[in-house]
Amino acid sequence: MLDRSESALGTVLRSRFYRSAFLSLLIAGVGLSAATPQLTLFLVRDLGTPLPLAGLYYVTNVASPIAGFVVGRWSDRSHDRLLWFRICSVVGAAGWLLMASANAVWMPFVISTVALSVAGGSMAQLFAACRDELSRHPTRAENRVIATIRMAFTTGWILGPVFGSWFGGVFGLRALLVATAVCVFAAIIPLGRQRVERYDAPAIVAPHDQSERRRIDGMMPLLVFTAVCVLAMTGDTIKFGYLPIYMAEQLQVSDSVRGLVIGIQPLLELMLLPVVARLADRFGPMRAMTAGAVLGLCGNLAYALSTSVAGLFLGQILNAGLWACVGALGVSIAQHLYPEGAGTASGVFLGAIPLGSAIGGTIGGIGVAAIGLPHVFFIPATLTAFAIAAFVVLSIREGRVRTLLANDAPR
Repeated sequence: MLDRSESALGTVLRSRFYRSAFLSLLIAGVGLSAATPQLTLFLVRDLGTPLPLAGLYYVTNVASPIAGFVVGRWSDRSHDRLLWFRICSVVGAAGWLLMASANAVWMPFVISTVALSVAGGSMAQLFAACRDELSRHPTRAENRVIATIRMAFTTGWILGPVFGSWFGGVFGLRALLVATAVCVFAAIIPLGRQRVERYDAPAIVAPHDQSERRRIDGMMPLLVFTAVCVLAMTGDTIKFGYLPIYMAEQLQVSDSVRGLVIGIQPLLELMLLPVVARLADRFGPMRAMTAGAVLGLCGNLAYALSTSVAGLFLGQILNAGLWACVGALGVSIAQHLYPEGAGTASGVFLGAIPLGSAIGGTIGGIGVAAIGLPHVFFIPATLTAFAIAAFVVLSIREGRVRTLLANDAPR
């Protein structure tokens, strides 16, 4: 980001759309991260939901990749990419307002499945619009441009939980959900009446008689990559769900130390985003993702083998590297793997992140009962090892494609 001729920060600052996207993601990140950690408490305290049933709330995330795919397909057929961003944001604001007014246990589950899963497509379509702009105005710093914009959302997830804890304690959890609805809707404001026309590269325009089978085959690299990323991400939900319990009940550390352990990862992730993007520009995005998965494997092993807070700190530091790679590079790689549908690629990939949370929560519940804490983290470590092997194969494939393109290029 210090290369003046290809400065990602300069590119973002010079573009009205990139600046607006940055502010939009910051507002949405603060709102969503303020409410998300408080949802289980809301279900139990305000609606009287039994704790085991409240834990199943996150299973509703399985609807996110489906909604992301559908919204992405509609977006790829629209002229204005930001239309679907605005629609998803309005649906999300309505969903959070309905959540705040819920008076029955079943209502949050239905609202999350129907409305909030659709709302999750808003960020995907914003990144699809970023891809359209980058395609119109190419730059060697494209990974760094995406990472710079993504830093806004990560910053929101650092600030939001602090704001949410204070706001919910002072005004109540229902008021907090209303505030989240306001933030989700307010994310539209920085973009004003801007339009981002869908970009169609002449070389990849699909013929009208393309069969459904060929479309599915064309999506296979995207689906494989997304599935591999889900494998690598399963440990995160287990960490948030059970690491605080392990620290409190077995290590018996103070509340402040527990907060410091949990809070250090997003802060380090924010710092690492531009570093990861620069490494991807130099060595290739898939190689950087492979390195990130290796860090994630080591992080899960650090959790599983830890007998003190120091081991947990190490695990958080290592996992920050994995999530920096996912945040900085994941959506860009997905878009490159399915270039004829940037909206679909963005929706499928970003919709799969909540799916990873649902899978991780299920694995965590079963694993803790079977092998206990902290050994449950051997399970996500094993899954991440499989992800590393898959990333290596994808890296080799990417290298071969680059070699073919270099050989075919005019001299």
